[in-house]
Amino acid sequence: MEKSVLTVTGEHESEKIIEKSRFLTFSAHVESEEDARAFIASVRAKHTLATHVCFAFVADKIGNLMRFSDDGEPQGTAGMPILDVIKNKKLFETAVAVVRYFGGVKLGAGGLVRAYSSCAAENLAGAEIRSLEMCEEIQITVSYTGVDGVQKYVAKSGAQLLDCAYGESVGFKVAVKKREAEAFKAGIADYMQGRVELKTLGEYYGAFKTE
Repeated sequence: MEKSVLTVTGEHESEKIIEKSRFLTFSAHVESEEDARAFIASVRAKHTLATHVCFAFVADKIGNLMRFSDDGEPQGTAGMPILDVIKNKKLFETAVAVVRYFGGVKLGAGGLVRAYSSCAAENLAGAEIRSLEMCEEIQITVSYTGVDGVQKYVAKSGAQLLDCAYGESVGFKVAVKKREAEAFKAGIADYMQGRVELKTLGEYYGAFKTE
């Protein structure tokens, strides 16, 4: 069974003023080093006048692909503290960039570590976190009289409704956690008293809300 991991979804932005320096923090879901570096490049492009754009990312599902940068701040005071926050929150496929506009007051090494750590932690606390789990995509085909029943069962099951197509019959596409897929298929067949066609379309990692 493939393991599930936590990740941020979408992008999240936060801002903090520390000793007159302005810190803007951005987090995003990334699925490769190329994704992560493209995200960081986009942050740099929007903040060309910033004093520093420090970052860290874990760009895979197992923690082997980790990178960080102090971007001119004293060594060990920015990138690694950001990475430590990502790791402590047990996040994967996640990138965080912290933009600093220097305000004229030096923070010292300890102050910088605290500043970058707190910026990353506060941003990720506000980001949407989801669980990446191997799932099955299932097509459910029913007659029009069965639409209401399928909708009710899917809603209470925790499956994700991906698509609904209306033709001679109605086809629903749903994503179900792989470990729950067999129970889901047996359950909906029973609930619909057999008046439903089920077909597994494939398997992939899907993002599910954390409980």
